Amino acid sequence: MAYKRVLLKLSGEFLAGPQGFGISPETTAQLAQLIVGALEGTGIELAIVIGGGNLWRGARNGQGMDPATADYIGMLGTVMNAMALQDAMETAGAPTRVMSAIQMQAVAEPYIRRRAIRHLEKGRVVILGGGNGAPFFTTDTTSTLRALEIGADVVLMAKNKVDGVYDADPQKFPDAKRFERLSHMDVVEQRLAVMDATALTLCMDKSLPIVVFDLFEEGNLSRLLAGERVGTLIDS
Repeated sequence: MAYKRVLLKLSGEFLAGPQGFGISPETTAQLAQLIVGALEGTGIELAIVIGGGNLWRGARNGQGMDPATADYIGMLGTVMNAMALQDAMETAGAPTRVMSAIQMQAVAEPYIRRRAIRHLEKGRVVILGGGNGAPFFTTDTTSTLRALEIGADVVLMAKNKVDGVYDADPQKFPDAKRFERLSHMDVVEQRLAVMDATALTLCMDKSLPIVVFDLFEEGNLSRLLAGERVGTLIDS
């Protein structure tokens, strides 16, 4: 099916480049050009949630810290990534707004659901940073929560060199089976690594579809936005 409004979930590592950490302006520019090129002329409304793992992972970098503090640092990292992606997206020609669940009005608008929807209706790409404003939740959960709040048709889970959901790690097991379509319950019962349990349960409860796909396989995002089957579809 063709989509009207989508939420794209990106890993922070997509901005890191070959070094695997930090923000690479060149890599971020290439990512922005890919997204803007796929979006151009479609009329599709796009929101983006980006992780912060290229800058900080609370469980790893915050060892010995108060867990809530470590999570808040990671949430601030997602705002840094959102700002970098905004700059690259606007250079590529897409009007963009950064909205943060943690208020920092000098650099981002506060996240307000109706304002986010209005930006989307005006053709602006909305990049959502700051997680959901509370610790102990992943950006997977933020993605599903925001998708439901803004009325998105689907959550697109972008991957790098993984073209869908497999029954085992395809990089370790060459004979791993790729699924073309699954139900939310299939993912739960088979314990497939798609997103965290809280996020998946929310999608299942609200019948929100998920597509897991390889962002960097040429034409994948354009085909998805056009309604073609790409990667693995998870629905009810």
